[in-house]
Amino acid sequence: MKRKILGYSLSAMFLAFCVVCCSPKKTVKKEISYWKGADIGWATEMEAKGEKLFNKDGKEMECTALMKELGLNAVRFRVWVDPHSRDGKAWNGKEDLLVKAKRAKDLGMEIMVNFHYSDDWADPKHQNIPAAWSGKSVGEVESLLSLHTKDILSSLKAEGIEPKWVQVGNETSNGFLWSARRVRWEEGEQEPKTPEILESMGHFPDQSENYARFFKAGYKAVKEVFPDAKVIVHLDNGFNQALYDNNLDSLKKYGAKWDIVGMSLYPYWALDSGLETSEEQTIKDGMANIRHIVSKYDTPVMIVETGFTVDEEHPEVMQKGRDYLGWMIRASRDSTGTLSDGVTPACQGIFYWEPECRPRQYKLGAFGSDGKPTVIMEGFAQ
Repeated sequence: MKRKILGYSLSAMFLAFCVVCCSPKKTVKKEISYWKGADIGWATEMEAKGEKLFNKDGKEMECTALMKELGLNAVRFRVWVDPHSRDGKAWNGKEDLLVKAKRAKDLGMEIMVNFHYSDDWADPKHQNIPAAWSGKSVGEVESLLSLHTKDILSSLKAEGIEPKWVQVGNETSNGFLWSARRVRWEEGEQEPKTPEILESMGHFPDQSENYARFFKAGYKAVKEVFPDAKVIVHLDNGFNQALYDNNLDSLKKYGAKWDIVGMSLYPYWALDSGLETSEEQTIKDGMANIRHIVSKYDTPVMIVETGFTVDEEHPEVMQKGRDYLGWMIRASRDSTGTLSDGVTPACQGIFYWEPECRPRQYKLGAFGSDGKPTVIMEGFAQ
């Protein structure tokens, strides 16, 4: 006869114990509240040109793996619509993106996809309409933008790659899908303030409704492929509160929505343009703007671009860059508060733009002429 304890047989209790204690445990991925990343879109092109990267001990390493060794957990990749072939490769096109994204996935790093909606660089001074989209109606371009977005993201999905974040446009402070004549100037000359616009469909503020319309099309396309991906609206000059108010208010007015506000925050360029008086003030104003954005729109912020000067003849300059980077991380992570729920962090991460560059390639990278990380990268671990 089986003995019973409180109405349950010993055998039944033993079976329940086995189910609870012996069943395989489900692995739950812990969510990170603050992301440290880098835009390394140049990685494959640099490799093709024979550029090599090394860790601080002199061991040659692939760029993505080296970023992970340096303590980063996310990477950012730009994508162009129909990039011109250079050296026989369409860098930053679909195939190039897949190569880079697979590396990140294999390393367990999260991915941000940055749609430029151009055949080349897009930023506040030029958002050139892709050649194949030029001359078409607003409705036609809206459809093409949606199809392009879904095509790129579907190619990632087919490879089992799921981006955590997707930018609909790059530094769209002046909107996007408007073409301007690229004006070059000599070192030391004043940059032209007003570009010569050749064709325009989504300029802000001149075509605010179209800008919002295109952004909504991109947002919808992202969610159709990856419902859980966070869509980012990305503006430059993170210290400029008025810029963010004007742009985001307009998007909201015309029915656009976003999940995260992405900001570029470069003390160097803020001083170079005369818009700020010091690196310290730039960072302080950036942090104040993060708090303002969160208070006004109740959406989180990410610093998706930053960078500091590499000057190998003056190590103190790079040490200052390390300290500013560390300060920016600590301040944005610990001193910007939360959303209205009292839990969600106001600022969710920071991305360094192209740190792997040598100084001759880009002076705001974070590696030296020897292909090794400079002291600036230590700012991520401070």
